[in-house]
Parts: sequence; C-alpha cells; structure tokens
Amino acid sequence: MKVHGIEVKARNIPPLDRNFVSMYQFNQSYLRTAGKPVGIAITRNDGQTAVYRTFIHGTPQMWEADAFYIDRLVKTLLWMKGGFKIYIAGDKNIFAHIKKAYSPGGSREFDCNFMADVYETDFTVELCDELPEPWEETRPVGGHTRGCRIGFDAGGTNRKVAAVVDGEVVYSEVVPWHPQQCADPDYHFNEIVCAFKTAASKMPRVDAIGISAAGIYINNRTMKASLFRSVPEDLFNQKVKNIYIRAAREIGDVPVEVCNDGDVAALSGAISLKKNNVMGIALGTSEAAGFVDRNGNITGWLNELAFVPVDANPHAARDEWSGDLGCGVNYLSQDAVIRLAGAGGIAFGQNTAPAEKINHIRELLEHNHPVARDIYVSIGVYLGHTLPLYHHYYGFDHLLLLGGVTSGKAGEIIVSTARSLLEDEYPGIAGKFSLYLPDDKMRRVGLSVAAASLPDIEVMIPC
Repeated sequence: MKVHGIEVKARNIPPLDRNFVSMYQFNQSYLRTAGKPVGIAITRNDGQTAVYRTFIHGTPQMWEADAFYIDRLVKTLLWMKGGFKIYIAGDKNIFAHIKKAYSPGGSREFDCNFMADVYETDFTVELCDELPEPWEETRPVGGHTRGCRIGFDAGGTNRKVAAVVDGEVVYSEVVPWHPQQCADPDYHFNEIVCAFKTAASKMPRVDAIGISAAGIYINNRTMKASLFRSVPEDLFNQKVKNIYIRAAREIGDVPVEVCNDGDVAALSGAISLKKNNVMGIALGTSEAAGFVDRNGNITGWLNELAFVPVDANPHAARDEWSGDLGCGVNYLSQDAVIRLAGAGGIAFGQNTAPAEKINHIRELLEHNHPVARDIYVSIGVYLGHTLPLYHHYYGFDHLLLLGGVTSGKAGEIIVSTARSLLEDEYPGIAGKFSLYLPDDKMRRVGLSVAAASLPDIEVMIPC
C-alpha cells in the first residue's frame, strides 16, 4: 500500500483489518530516501529534555510524506517522554507545520491541552538553530516486601486488590466495576475504599498501600486518567485529583504510593524475571506501558503508548478521546477487541457494557468461534508489527505482557502470532529481546501484587 507516496509492504496482515499499515514499516520505507537532517527536542518537568535526530526529504514533491512522518514522530516522542515545550531544528517549514498543529484549533490541540494540564504550564513550540542538550533523571521504584501491604490495581472493567504479607499473597480478588461510564466520583471512591477494606480484613494490620492505575500521577495526585473520563472537570479537581490519598486515609495514617500501571507492569516483570531493562505492556481497558532500565530504575517518562501511532493507514481507527487516527489504544486494548468483533460481524445490544462484550467474546473463543479467534490473531499481528517500533525507542531486553486482554487462551494466541510474525518479518529484531506471557493469575492480578511493593517503609514488628 502507498501512504503519502511511500510504498509499504508487509507479508502479515490482520485477518480482520486488511488495511492496517505498520507505522514501523512506514518509517523504515520513508527513511531509505530521506537525507536532510532535522532535530526534535522535548522539555518536561525540572528541565529534563529528550533529543531525537532524524531526516526528512525536504523537497516540495515529498512535503506530504515529510509532514506526515514528522507529525507522527513528534506525537510519538511527546506521549512517550512527556513535555510542554517542543524544539524544532533544521527546517522552517517543518517547524511551521508542527507549531500550527499544536495550537488552538490545530490538529493536535488535544495533545497540546493535555500536556499543558499535566505539567500545569503553557505548551509551546520553538524554532532553534541548535537543540538543547539532552538531560534526564531516573529513580528506583518498588520491590519492597516487608510488612503487611495492600496492592490495588484500578482496571477499566475490573478492580483488583491483593493483601501481601512479607512478600506472600495471602488474599486477592478481582471485582467487576464500571469507572469510565460513571460521572459520580463518589462511586469510584467507595469502590476503592471497599477494595482496601477487604484486603485489610485479611491481615493483622496495614503498613502501606501501593496503587497501580492507568493515567498520569504526580505526587500521588491524579493529573489525567481515562478511568475518570465521565467525571465533570469541577468534580475531578475537587474529588479525583486526591482520590487515592483520601481512600488510603480510610484505612489509616499509612504510607501510600500511586504509580502508572505501565510502570507497575514493568516492575512486575523485573520482579518476576529477576532482570532489568524490562518493558511491561498491559493490554486492558487502555494500553498501558512502563519501562525499568538497565539499572532497575524508572525513567519518569509518560509512557502513554495508548496515544502513540501504530497504524499509518490514512483511514485508520479513530480514538474517541483524542480524535486522532491509528493510535495504540485502538489496537492493543479491549477497544481493539470490541472494534474487531464488529468488523467480524459479532453484534452487541445497544446498552451492553464493555466488560460484558469482552466476556461474551471470551466465551465464543472458548467454543472455538472462528471470528473470536481472528480477533486475537489480529491483535497478535498488531503487536508483532508494533514491538519493533517500541524497541527502536526503548531498546528493552525483555517484554512482559499483562492485562485482561491477554488472559486465558486469548493471550496464548496473541503471543504465538506476534512471535511468528517477528521471526518472519523482523528476523534481525526478533532475537534482540524476549517476549514473556506470565501465568493467567499473574496476568489478571499481577499488577496489584507488584503495586503492593511500591512504598518503601521501615517495618520493625513482623505481621
């Protein structure tokens, strides 16, 4: 298929999405003939700055391809690293294109406003002759086991909690809930507190609470999270920003730490594998990702890969939240399962909740329904084409898959499909990292167990 004049070929195509175009393959095809240097830098909190250097064609004939390539690249870097200021060096036309996109009324207005809210500062795009010097910090996270701990994982269709005593899980549960559809933050608060109290009742005391949740968290405060997308802004600021802090107080005056579920997924992988340089991806209500580097530290990057483009097809699936096309959330999450089910002719009632749709598709898969199988084969193809893209930016040695979409037979199909595709289409990359799928219990409650290890506390009395 040609995308903006660039020919992209792939041998492996998703059976339920014949028009999918791998973003990684588009980038590789585009760069084969690009030769004009262009630089991008993105600055975030504390002056931390990520720098990326690449090439464009820089001719009028290739402008459409240049603009598309840089647009997708900037968006990828922004949602991977996070930031509120973009620097462009090397081409004034590219600068003007990006500045217009990240302005009021521009094509990336959502991204611009989102980042401005997260970092609580204006979002800007600047032209420069020389890019600023790169500088980034990392920090250790989790891995603490002593004491009586609660670990909580706020998923989009299920909430999971674990009671962990000196590293041993003494109780865990998975309870369905519907956070994205509820506008009342008291519903979320009461559900979280209920989970905390249930876990607390299984231990002699509670020394600490660790929380894994989709979204962006700064100092345990909820800055942005899709779980609360239905909550009005005024109630979000009043009751959601500190919801986990308030919920923890219902248990007692104990240390609490909230971490993005992607980072907890990576931490879970590092703990279970006893290795570093691990990327964790949770295929759940959204697509969560995190990264533990070679030193066992997290990077402070956003790692919001749900918004990173993976499909270069100009008519790719549209994200209902950001309005953008081809982003990971529609390919590596339960949204992908539901979208592909529709493409395969599986119908649902108008008021069927997402959790009910997912459970219905799982039941069909257990009975070897061919469309249900094709759904997870298609997701496996998406994953196989997307992991080389992620590996290009992260350079991980180990990749751990978690999340409800990977539970049971579905996860086995996804991973086997992705592995076969990697060996077939990307043999030079396939051997650079290992792809792991934990056992089914780990996939479903592993994040809550890993979350319990987040707070670093001093415990003098055994539980």
